[in-house]
Amino acid sequence: MLTGILAGLAAGALWGLVFVAPRMAAGFASVDLTAGRFVAYGAMAVGMMLWSLRPGKRPPVRWPTVRQGGAALGLSVLGFTGYYLLLVLAIRDAGVEVPALIIGTIPVWVMLLGKPKGLRWAALVPGLALTLAGLALMAFAPHGEGGAAAIGGGVYWRGIGITLVALVFWTAFAILNSAWVQRHPEVGATQWANWLGVATGLGGLLLWVANGTPVAELAAHPGFGAFVLVCLAIGVGASWLATILWNVASQRLSASLCGQLIVSETLFALFYSFAWVGHWPAPVQWAACVMFTLGILATIQAHR
Repeated sequence: MLTGILAGLAAGALWGLVFVAPRMAAGFASVDLTAGRFVAYGAMAVGMMLWSLRPGKRPPVRWPTVRQGGAALGLSVLGFTGYYLLLVLAIRDAGVEVPALIIGTIPVWVMLLGKPKGLRWAALVPGLALTLAGLALMAFAPHGEGGAAAIGGGVYWRGIGITLVALVFWTAFAILNSAWVQRHPEVGATQWANWLGVATGLGGLLLWVANGTPVAELAAHPGFGAFVLVCLAIGVGASWLATILWNVASQRLSASLCGQLIVSETLFALFYSFAWVGHWPAPVQWAACVMFTLGILATIQAHR
């Protein structure tokens, strides 16, 4: 259980990077950033699968069946290409803090939808209440450049709507992915991450071919080097490595406990955002972070 908890928290720390990536790659199109991230993820996955084919490798390489490949493709849209494109578009319209707050409600939905049958609802109430209290505090906190007044009402609310769709995508991914890896213990966490990576890389490539910026034009854009580094960081770190860690957590923990650990993504996203803009959180935001942390601890205790 401890291994699963630590893996889930580490995955959240890596996922938090994706919230500041659009700011770090400012000036580049949302589609290009999304495609760049997932092509990097796919390339890493293919590289690791080719490495596993080296002579004398044990255990032998396992390849997905048609049905398993279809599951990887479907989940890659929910948890990666579709979700992140929506998130990048939302951050473009509504800033970082409010989308991070809305995505931060994923633990609540996953906890409610993925509760183990043997766990009493009453045991989840403390963690759920603390998480909701943290969300309420964050909702009333100042949001700086991400606020509606700074961005404009229509664009801002469009971003909020896009964030809600992204919320549905990743909630479905968390529950379905957890169920899949628990039904297939013969498929290792790294193996499943690589299968998802190949499917996600194909999706990212198709997205770029359909609506991306030509390579020559991208390369001529100011800041292209930084853009490539951001794509590699969130493609390898926040996608490939984070997916392995999340699969480890999903294999060892219930969906409801995994869902609560997603709060760490919100905490790290806020931390990275504040670090990027160079100011400390307001007292109410500190209080919200404390509530989130206590909510995680209460939920862990409920599942013991």
